[in-house]
Amino acid sequence: MKMRFPALCTVLAAATALTGCSPSADSAAGPQKVTLWLMKGSASEDFIDRFTASFEHEHPGVDLEVEIQEWTGIGDKVNAVLDGTSKESADVIEVGNTQVAQYIEKGGLSELTLEGLREWDSKDWLKGLADPGSINGAQYGVPWYAANRVVIYQKDLFANAGIKTPPKNRQEWIQATQKLDKGDQQGIYLAGQNWYVLAGFIWDEGGELAVETGGKWVGTLDDERALAGMDFYRQLQALGDGPKDADEETPPQSQVFARGRTAQIIAPPGQAAEIEAANPALKGKLGFFPIPGKTSDKAGAVFTGGSDLIIPERTGQRKHAVDVITALVSEKWQTELARTMSYVPNKTTLAHVVEGNEGAANMAPGAAQGRATPTSARWAEVEAKNPIKPFMTAVLTGRDPKQAARAASEEIGKVLSSDR
Repeated sequence: MKMRFPALCTVLAAATALTGCSPSADSAAGPQKVTLWLMKGSASEDFIDRFTASFEHEHPGVDLEVEIQEWTGIGDKVNAVLDGTSKESADVIEVGNTQVAQYIEKGGLSELTLEGLREWDSKDWLKGLADPGSINGAQYGVPWYAANRVVIYQKDLFANAGIKTPPKNRQEWIQATQKLDKGDQQGIYLAGQNWYVLAGFIWDEGGELAVETGGKWVGTLDDERALAGMDFYRQLQALGDGPKDADEETPPQSQVFARGRTAQIIAPPGQAAEIEAANPALKGKLGFFPIPGKTSDKAGAVFTGGSDLIIPERTGQRKHAVDVITALVSEKWQTELARTMSYVPNKTTLAHVVEGNEGAANMAPGAAQGRATPTSARWAEVEAKNPIKPFMTAVLTGRDPKQAARAASEEIGKVLSSDR
């Protein structure tokens, strides 16, 4: 097993000086080391072990070192590598897809536009992974894997309500949920401040959370299309008992669903395991379907989570770093990763490889319509303050939607356009 943890890097730091754990490509002694940083939980130990062995077999003279990083504090560690102040080094780094913009702004990333076009079939990449990694037509982040929300439902409750097939469009979804919402049974549990779900409804309407115009970012929740998305959220949320002033983790929606009297939640498929662990009686009774779109011909838009791969400009191993990415995004290893971790592959053309996994297979149609948050390096600051949540609560509790949206939009624009 060649995977090692970042703490071990310090053992070699004195010997390798500023090059950290990756000696220079010019070293005459031994194989050339290439360091890949992966985030904890992104891939199994078995996957990493097999990938490392395969890569080294296909690239004689290269020693691939995989270091596992924690999400907490990763931004500072990556920035230190990019600006050359770190005693550690990395040649390829996995980063969250919505983090790439801040690293692009920071500087120090290697541009990968040509490789994307020539070697990695970038035309087929999922937009929710590719767009955040690009600025002004230049690509810096390479899509690796995606995950997104689906509808998790109780099959027996659907059957009892006479619903034989999952809904394919919004109208069918509302009608089915109305049938399911009766007595002490909730048609759907949808917390009032699940803004990731709202974002998908807004995108379906052709709206945006914020746009850049004339070099300045402005919030657009008060646009009529965004308001239409919020109105659909209001209709759906009313068909259950979700709190209007809390998000999906307060309380955790999987715990609510596990009580057995909720027909649906909107969540990543992985929450099904949490539900079954909390209530083993539900094992085998859960199903999945893509979030329905406005029409039946395509699934609803969803917020795409997942990871991109970046190469620091300071790497002394750019050629081998490109080779590592080429292997990681190949059909073989995309298939292995998707099937092992129940992810969606990085290309629309690979959606078929997860057909045997019900949860992942139902993510794929949404992933094809997936989007990410606005590509501003300051979006993380918006999420920290998150004026979207109180806007949602205001609408759900009867306040004027336009007025509440305007206040939230102004706050978003103020954060995105402010000087640091």
